[in-house]
Amino acid sequence: MKLARFTVDGSAPRIGRVDGEVLVDVSDVPGVGTSLRAILPELDALAPAIQAADGPTRALADVELLPPIDDPQKYLGIGMNYREHAEEARAAGIPIPTSQLWFNKQVSCLNGPFGDIVKPDVSDELDYEIELGVVIGRECRNVSVEDARSVIAGYLVVNDVSVRDWLQKRSPTFTLGKSFDTHGPIGPWLTTDDEIVDPLDLRMTLTVNGEVRQDWRTDDMISDISEQIAYLTQVFTLKPGDILATGTPAGIGAPTRNFLKVGDVVRAEIEGLGAIENRVVRERSAGERP
Repeated sequence: MKLARFTVDGSAPRIGRVDGEVLVDVSDVPGVGTSLRAILPELDALAPAIQAADGPTRALADVELLPPIDDPQKYLGIGMNYREHAEEARAAGIPIPTSQLWFNKQVSCLNGPFGDIVKPDVSDELDYEIELGVVIGRECRNVSVEDARSVIAGYLVVNDVSVRDWLQKRSPTFTLGKSFDTHGPIGPWLTTDDEIVDPLDLRMTLTVNGEVRQDWRTDDMISDISEQIAYLTQVFTLKPGDILATGTPAGIGAPTRNFLKVGDVVRAEIEGLGAIENRVVRERSAGERP
């Protein structure tokens, strides 16, 4: 299934099942409600009723899609987890980690699949990173590599927007440079795990104003998704709705200083999961009206 959060003309968020270019409202299915995160532990049990629902339908073009998960407890990213990207970083003088390198993206950075990305006034080094996002489906700790896929609810497209000087110079923990408001576009919906045969065999493409910047496959990961989940759950419990951004391939803007500018349109697409598209806008001053 493909499950989206949406609103119409600013109304309260609802949950819909995506069928092609149509959205079927399933919020009134018993047990569903309006929080996708809240139903993840029961999603397998609810799936038959959600699939059978024939509630109100709307064209996707007539709704505003929201972040599929708007309230995760954790939003984590792994750095330099694609082989070619690691070499790209090495050539730029960035040390390559010898183990998995994780950082937080503060959940306040979350943005919708078509929301604007704000270019902060405090930096001219705004960069893009297409990533496969993994959404955890049930509470888990000390998960083995062999069992890791069983805790995955589904997948979404992530643009791990990064402010490079705050990432590499002003905040070496990565968190600040990864957590500016609006710098976490995700979506366009949650594609459940059963729809994806192999998450390590998906094409990822990112364009800026139609120009291809990143075009790679998920099989280039250094630590695969199951290894990531096993590694993290040695340390802490993952909760339903937690988001893992699993790394970006080569082609980011930093090595050539080809950073994003106001007016740029960034489109990130992953095979089988759909696409998100975000325009870069200037930061408004305090008190300035939209």
